[in-house]
Amino acid sequence: MKTTLDSKTNNSPNTIDTSKMSPEERAALELAEAARVEAGSDESFGSSLFLGRPSFSAITPFPAQTVEDEDQGDAFLRDLESFLENHVDPDEIDRTGEIPDEVIEGLAKMGAFGIKIPREYGGLGLSQTNYSRAAMLLGKYCGNLTALLSAHQSIGVPQPLIVFGTEEQKKKFLPRCAGGEISAFALTEPNVGSDPAKMETTATFDEATGEYVINGEKLWCTNGVKAGVIIVMARMADSKPERPKISAFIVEMDTPGVEVTHRCHFMGLKALYNGVVTFENVRIPKENLVLDEGRGLKVALTTLNTGRITLPAACVGMAKRCLEWSTNWAGRRVQWGAPVGRHDAIAQKLARMKAETFAIEAMVKYVSLLVDRDKKSDIRIEAAFAKMWGTEKGWEIVNDTMQIRGGRGYETADSLAARGDDPVPVERFLRDSRINTIFEGSSEIMRLLIAREALDPHLKMGGPVLNSTLPLKERAKAAMRSAWFYGRWYPVLWMPSLVGSSDVLPEFRGDARKVKALSRKLARKLFHSMLRHGPKLEKKQVLLGRYIEIGAELFAMTASMSYAGYLIESGKGDRDDLIETVRYFCKRSRGVVGNLFRDLRTNADAEGYRMAKKMIGD
Repeated sequence: MKTTLDSKTNNSPNTIDTSKMSPEERAALELAEAARVEAGSDESFGSSLFLGRPSFSAITPFPAQTVEDEDQGDAFLRDLESFLENHVDPDEIDRTGEIPDEVIEGLAKMGAFGIKIPREYGGLGLSQTNYSRAAMLLGKYCGNLTALLSAHQSIGVPQPLIVFGTEEQKKKFLPRCAGGEISAFALTEPNVGSDPAKMETTATFDEATGEYVINGEKLWCTNGVKAGVIIVMARMADSKPERPKISAFIVEMDTPGVEVTHRCHFMGLKALYNGVVTFENVRIPKENLVLDEGRGLKVALTTLNTGRITLPAACVGMAKRCLEWSTNWAGRRVQWGAPVGRHDAIAQKLARMKAETFAIEAMVKYVSLLVDRDKKSDIRIEAAFAKMWGTEKGWEIVNDTMQIRGGRGYETADSLAARGDDPVPVERFLRDSRINTIFEGSSEIMRLLIAREALDPHLKMGGPVLNSTLPLKERAKAAMRSAWFYGRWYPVLWMPSLVGSSDVLPEFRGDARKVKALSRKLARKLFHSMLRHGPKLEKKQVLLGRYIEIGAELFAMTASMSYAGYLIESGKGDRDDLIETVRYFCKRSRGVVGNLFRDLRTNADAEGYRMAKKMIGD
């Protein structure tokens, strides 16, 4: 029987030994494992990077958007941009903390609340790619509107129902959402963030009435203050603490017992309609259950896989706007006899901003097109890469923009205007963008998510060998399978990389070859760490984070090469400029990867952990 090491085998509860874990750790792990989304039929480029054999065929040539789909998106984007320019004052929204009713009504009229909702349910029926393009456009103007529309249809009621809803649920709720009735997603609780095993909101089925009764409290429910209908995650009250069953429910906000008790206010996104929502004996019909009992986390995680693409997409728009402001200022602001853009410190920032903006766009476009090509595509790692890397680079870009503009970056747009200067709202952009590395899975959670997926093939192959709960005979068979595979797989990782991908432009083939070589080195080093640390590797979060950052850089490099090739061959970009930008980005990214590999060997992680334990009194 042929044995392979990939991410397409079925999840198995026997791959991880939980016998030595505490009941709380075991419950959290088993719940997370049960909710993990199964991979699709296509090989994931992201996962292939960690195996040392990058599947270039999955990303090159770049999956092109059809002409018809692009035309449909163009028509909507023209209307949206015109509306944003002529009817929206982002600084006024920031100043008052409110989005005017006429703005919400105008967005609803043009279909902005139902971009991806199918036409038969009243939406525009546009693709994920066009939705991402809309997020890019919104990101250039107003973070508050981006958050409103994103929370509504990326993670609110539309996306879960499009994927998992019954026909009755779709007919009842999707037309309302498409027409402008705002929706939201309620998962986080005061004592529960990324550990749903401790969820306190409960749902009980009342046999007498055929209804579910929900009790509990949800925190930071974005759009909750304005929403008419929301998705609520709740633990089935009759489930065992060691095996909690999380379910997803559609809850209408005017249902008796539902109350918004507090509107939360933040450093940025002053008009974010985010609040605390309580549920006291809230009765909902059983037909409002999404999917099945105990399948709520599958609903949540599947929704987030696609939904989290919106944040880096918005960062593309924000970054492009920041690049405009920065290059304009750097070209006309004279210091020490020359424009500041000619001084090396500023010039390096500008080049990095341009290259990284292009790379974020390439990653977002690629993942979006994967979704459009096949709704079952395995985008877990790619979406998490785009979210983690894109939002972090987006933050760096807006931060560099403030540094380049100096005091004029720190000063508010209103103050600049009052004294006759250009009211460039860098200060607002900085405040609004900071949340992007936290929203919909923080950067730290993204690293852990990717790490789990990167280790998954090895856990499936070698996990049963170390699982003391399995019979000795089964462990022996697993050992033989592992020895057979690793005896063939590992030596290949030391072979020189003579070919990268023939589908990239000739100018990029050397860079593609280096991606392949670095991928093999990444796979070797990760395997060595698994042998060295064993099951304790999962506790080495900073160490694992470095591996994930290396993978993200390799993904960004490859996506940039492929996307640039597509733009050049389709006549949508300047050849010389694109080649220069991508070659610069790849060279710089290889330097980042080199530093990360060095930090794997030489670091102060152990000393830092000991210090922190003393600081918290442990």
